[in-house]
Amino acid sequence: MNYVLAMASQPAGGQQGGMTGMLFTLVPFVLIFVIFWLLLIRPQMKKQKEHQKLLAALKKGDRVVTSSGMFGTIASFNEEKNIVVLKVSEDVKLEFLRSSIAGKVE
Repeated sequence: MNYVLAMASQPAGGQQGGMTGMLFTLVPFVLIFVIFWLLLIRPQMKKQKEHQKLLAALKKGDRVVTSSGMFGTIASFNEEKNIVVLKVSEDVKLEFLRSSIAGKVE
């Protein structure tokens, strides 16, 4: 009988640490989020901004490569439909979405 009373009078395990215990529990999650941000999210956002700048700076006559690997020279733009017309040879012109331009070829 004494054993049962002794067990009932002890505080619960989670209540002993109070605020300090909760902080030590959250620290690993915060560190994981910071590492995730620095290694994955931030570089992807930076790359996306650079690609947007590249697309905004394109002009007629620029030689570009599409994300599918096709090379061509910009012949014209259709701003309302967000389309770029690429000249791939003398008589061949193809339409691509502006976002499918992967880069500029020097």
